[in-house]
Amino acid sequence: MKELLPVVLVVEDEHAIQGFIEDALNEAGFGAVSLSSGEEALMILSADKEKFRALLTDVNLAGRLSGWKVAKRVREIKPDMPVIYMTGVSGDEWPSHGVPGSILLTKPFAPVQVVTAVAQLLNVASTKT
Repeated sequence: MKELLPVVLVVEDEHAIQGFIEDALNEAGFGAVSLSSGEEALMILSADKEKFRALLTDVNLAGRLSGWKVAKRVREIKPDMPVIYMTGVSGDEWPSHGVPGSILLTKPFAPVQVVTAVAQLLNVASTKT
C-alpha cells in the first residue's frame, strides 16, 4: 500500500508563486493543493478537512478574505492545523493578526525555507498527538 503524502493547502493568488511553492513541496515529499482565494480554500477544507495537514497562505489575497482571516477560520474548522503565512509587506502585523503557533515567511524566500517551515510545524503537531 502506498504511503499517503502530507498535503499542504496553499493559498496564493499569484500563479508563478503557486508553482514555485508546489515544486518545492513536491521535491521534499509533500503534496500540495494550490488555490487562489481564501473563499475557495475554506470551501475545500470544509469538504475534506482530514486531507490537509498544513496551511500555507499569502497574507494579501485577492478577494474578500485576507490570509489572516483565512487562517483564523481554518483554525475554527481544524484547531490543530499548522499555519505558515507568506508576505512581502505585512510582516509587522503578524504578532497581532497571526494565529498562535504560526510561522511567517517574508517574500522573497528560498524553496528550502518553505519546506523547513512546513516540516517544523508538522513535527511539532505530531508530537502533540
